[in-house]
Amino acid sequence: MYKSVCLLAASVAGLGLLAASAQNGQPGAGPGPQLSGATAKLFGDNQTFSATLQIQTSDSAGHNASLAGVLIFDAGKSRFQVDMADSKSAQMTPQTAAQMKALGMDQVIAINRPDKKVAYLIFPGLQSYVESDLSGTESSESTNHDYKLETVKLGNETVSGHDCVKNKVTLTDQDGHSHEFMVWNAPDLKKFPLKIQTVAENSSVIMLFGNITLAKPEAALFEAPSGYAKYPNQQTMYQQQVLKRVGAAGAPPPPGQPGQ
Repeated sequence: MYKSVCLLAASVAGLGLLAASAQNGQPGAGPGPQLSGATAKLFGDNQTFSATLQIQTSDSAGHNASLAGVLIFDAGKSRFQVDMADSKSAQMTPQTAAQMKALGMDQVIAINRPDKKVAYLIFPGLQSYVESDLSGTESSESTNHDYKLETVKLGNETVSGHDCVKNKVTLTDQDGHSHEFMVWNAPDLKKFPLKIQTVAENSSVIMLFGNITLAKPEAALFEAPSGYAKYPNQQTMYQQQVLKRVGAAGAPPPPGQPGQ
């Protein structure tokens, strides 16, 4: 049973690994998709919105993975809620998904607060969350303006029923480092980027947005939940919360773990 818990922990950690592929090396970045700095620039004037988001990754070795959830964004602050049991990867087998649900680890909320330099990884099923430092990340406002944007129109394509303009976008930071993106902007949604694709280090990342709402979200959505247990890291939380549930189900924790 303890081995299964470790596998589940690795699967949940995949939330950050998969979504982080879209962040282009943002320093100090937390879990979930990073929309500060270079990536935020791709949204133009659409700096407050809610949308469904599917992240698809693939690499030169033929490994594919996908993760879908609901993203809420407000001027650098982001909240990404996902059901990890529905993610697609070689590690997420039906057995792993079932165990994840049974242990209350399937629902995950990742909140990033560049303005406070803090990130929260929240597990509603465990009534717990992990707080981590976003050290090295500047405020979303300053990093957004530190990039030079160049756009080249490539044509017109339809994405999710919307007529979009397909653009090649190059973002260059103050040190001269460039990031290239393919972006499909929808004129009927104030040029919202319904699709963003980037290729880096032999891997491809595609972000697909849907059900766009451009209204400003409530500020409370970007705060840590009151009444939840707070942990400094995921390992401690897994030991004290997940293994406690395993013990309650009749399986003793491994030697040296809490509960002995």
